[in-house]
Amino acid sequence: MNPPTTATPRAPINVTCPSCGERTVFGPTNPYRPFCSARCQGHDFGAWASENYRVAANGGAEPSEETPE
Repeated sequence: MNPPTTATPRAPINVTCPSCGERTVFGPTNPYRPFCSARCQGHDFGAWASENYRVAANGGAEPSEETPE
């Protein structure tokens, strides 16, 4: 039988908020992570919803609609 393990809590990680650039805690104490607040999280969600973020398409040919025989 293995002895019980005691998990040592990790030190909180500080990250930069992707919306405003403010330093914030990335951990269970921050429900909006990786954002610093509900406002920044909502701003980012709004940008996605209004399609401000886009993935660039590569200039390759579009798939052919022809079916092989």
